[in-house]
Amino acid sequence: MTQIVIDKKKYVLLPEKEYQALQKKAALKTKPEKTFTVEEARAHSKKLIRKWATIK
Repeated sequence: MTQIVIDKKKYVLLPEKEYQALQKKAALKTKPEKTFTVEEARAHSKKLIRKWATIK
């Protein structure tokens, strides 16, 4: 790991393998987004359409 200072900002250089390992570690910590079933998606979209229709 190497630090570089450009315009008073610090940057870090590291090997690609270490970078990919950090990315993988970070990806494992994130929670996946909830996906709707088909029925839930239809109900949700109908609800939003009704909401938007009342606004206009």
